[in-house]
Amino acid sequence: MPNAAHNNNMAVFMNLFRREKRGDEPHVRRRPAYNGAISAKALNDIFDGCSDFQSRDIRPGLSGERTLFVCWLDGVASGGEISKDVLRPLTELLRAGVALSPQRLLDGAVYSSQAALRTNLDDTVGDITRGCCAVVFEAEKCAVCFENRSAQIQRGISEPTLEKSLKGGKDSFTETLRTDTALVRKRIANPALKIKSTLLGRKSMTQAAILYVDGVADPAVVAELEKRINNINVDGALSTGIIEEYVTDRPRSVFPQVLHTERPDRFARQLLNGRVGLLIDGIPIAFLVPVTFPEFLRVPQEDSQNYVVSSALSIIRWTAVLLALALPAFYTAIAMYHQEMIPTQLLLSVITSKQDVPFSTALELIGMLVAFELLQEAGLRLPDPIGDTVSIIGALIVGQSAVEAKVISPIAVIVVATAGIAGYAQPSQDLGAALRISRFALVLAAIAAGLYGVVISLCFFVWYLCTIDSFGRNYTAPWSGGRRRNLVRTFLRRPLPEEKMREPELNTPDRRKQA
Repeated sequence: MPNAAHNNNMAVFMNLFRREKRGDEPHVRRRPAYNGAISAKALNDIFDGCSDFQSRDIRPGLSGERTLFVCWLDGVASGGEISKDVLRPLTELLRAGVALSPQRLLDGAVYSSQAALRTNLDDTVGDITRGCCAVVFEAEKCAVCFENRSAQIQRGISEPTLEKSLKGGKDSFTETLRTDTALVRKRIANPALKIKSTLLGRKSMTQAAILYVDGVADPAVVAELEKRINNINVDGALSTGIIEEYVTDRPRSVFPQVLHTERPDRFARQLLNGRVGLLIDGIPIAFLVPVTFPEFLRVPQEDSQNYVVSSALSIIRWTAVLLALALPAFYTAIAMYHQEMIPTQLLLSVITSKQDVPFSTALELIGMLVAFELLQEAGLRLPDPIGDTVSIIGALIVGQSAVEAKVISPIAVIVVATAGIAGYAQPSQDLGAALRISRFALVLAAIAAGLYGVVISLCFFVWYLCTIDSFGRNYTAPWSGGRRRNLVRTFLRRPLPEEKMREPELNTPDRRKQA
């Protein structure tokens, strides 16, 4: 009976971090459906109260026997292009007495690269909100929509700001979906690159695209991602967090389970490796799944450097992970419970610096870690010039003054600063945030039980990572593969001519990536 109770408690604990089975979630329509016949009155009623909704009635020549209703959203669609490419050709044809029909417009009577015939009101409204101009034929109960999106609401392609490029491409994703897909298509000029379009948000109707390389990506992962995207039932998909918490296996976990990138070259490389990508209109960040923990320690320029240099930098980054996670906890445990582990000269220096400090080591470390987080938040939230000033004042003036006033000891400042710098060495800021939170937990364990608490917490840390899955792939792969070679390639990179196979944990149909 005690074993049964223990198993039940463990099941309840694990369920706190697991999402419900998506098979039980109902599939809902992500935006409202507009029913009825396509007409000028129906469109005017739907867009009633929208000051940017523009429309015109065009009559044929002098007869006035028929009226064409043309409408668009000002600002989303370009008024100049509509006047030149749609209104002008229509009026010239009507004045010449040419009988207009939907098919004639589709055959080229209007100067537009993209034209679509819509026979239901729902599709017509969707095209208008996405920057199309609709020409309504009420007698035929249809509309012809021409794409005339405004260039004023599109940001130009710029250099990446989060992922600095040394030897790679200098372009980054933008807030425009079609621009982003074109950047990927530029790098993978192959029909095998598939792009599946969908909509997110019942109210926002945000466009999204799932990208993968056919024959390389696992079809099960593609189907699962598409299923999870279709089951998102929110009003608007306007931030990365909304997407992540609905598509990850453990939405309550602090560790990132989706790989972010703003660089099209890194995105294309991961697609060729067998991962599946997601691009969302309005978000200049791309998502990649499935993902493993070691992938967050890799940087895009690894393949652009010598393999010895890349391996050395990889080891430095993994060392930084250990320092950012466990250095404050180890110092707290040794200073409070295991002073005999400190060399004599260092111990004398620590005792001298701690003699006049009124606070205990535990309170000192916790206070310094909290102050470090406050300084970081202040630097991020304030404008750049003020944020830099606050960081300098907080780190130099206040820190130095606190040491000279005997409020904190210099060794505590050194430990916290070293752990903070190591946290900044992480390529993924999401991983760095997870390490900062875990660092507090390890410090509390060190305060409670010394090195025993730290070791037990690290064991729990590793065990918890092993319980996470990402689209059916183990989060700790390739460590969990059971092969020594997989463990070595986590830290070291072989010369590229010798890397002939794709990562086995991705389960790609085509394992070989070079001859």
